[in-house]
Amino acid sequence: MTPSILIVDDEEKLRITLSRILSKAGFNVTAAASGEEALNLTQAGPFDLAFIDLMMPGMGGLALLAEFRAHYPEMPVLILTAHATLDSAIEAVRQGARDYLLKPADPQRIIERVGEILVEQLQPQRQREILSQIQNLVSELGQISDKETTPPVMPAIHDPARFLQRGPFVLDLQVHLLSMEGNHIPLSPTNFDYLVTLVRHAPNPVSYQVLVREAQGYDVSLFEAREMTRWRIHELRKAIEKDSKSPQYLITVRGIGYKLMV
Repeated sequence: MTPSILIVDDEEKLRITLSRILSKAGFNVTAAASGEEALNLTQAGPFDLAFIDLMMPGMGGLALLAEFRAHYPEMPVLILTAHATLDSAIEAVRQGARDYLLKPADPQRIIERVGEILVEQLQPQRQREILSQIQNLVSELGQISDKETTPPVMPAIHDPARFLQRGPFVLDLQVHLLSMEGNHIPLSPTNFDYLVTLVRHAPNPVSYQVLVREAQGYDVSLFEAREMTRWRIHELRKAIEKDSKSPQYLITVRGIGYKLMV
């Protein structure tokens, strides 16, 4: 099924331009000129992704984001913002937006980011499907034999071009999977790339801007990089640390960035 995207912006020129970019990329696009109109469009159900402009007359972007989060918490939201409202965009990310793009956004970057987010959305569903398949297989095997079986052993890691290993972390660069002490840890593609960057530099600290450049592929200001990496590290700590408030692996280097301790 073709993903559906909602664009909410009071600037007609931007709505038209963004709609053309996404339509040419193969998405089904619907546009709204206000937050109120967007709410009406979502009464029939959520879109696969929504773009929201922060500065709109009437219902602003943050208020619309709150409505979307309340009714459709699984629907990812991308914020469209200018440098003048960057603080508000970062606040929107803290309130549940997936990311923000600065106007005027590069068309290639728009398409890439939309693709990344849609892939991230599919992961939990796919994981549940795989888990269900495994549970069914285990049940069938139990009916065939009551004998105790030996759990499968993971193959040895022979290809350094595919596997990146440091301490308890094994990263499969081909399929973007993290194993930690034999357990699979699900990560979004972008968070995986952040961890790859930290592992490759470990135990040396990695600056905020280098993290964004190597993990996401573009340059931003120091302020933007600090805010963007702070959110990614927060998500990574929740995934790999026993206590995310007292991290053992992902360490903050004040005024510089982060480092991986293994």
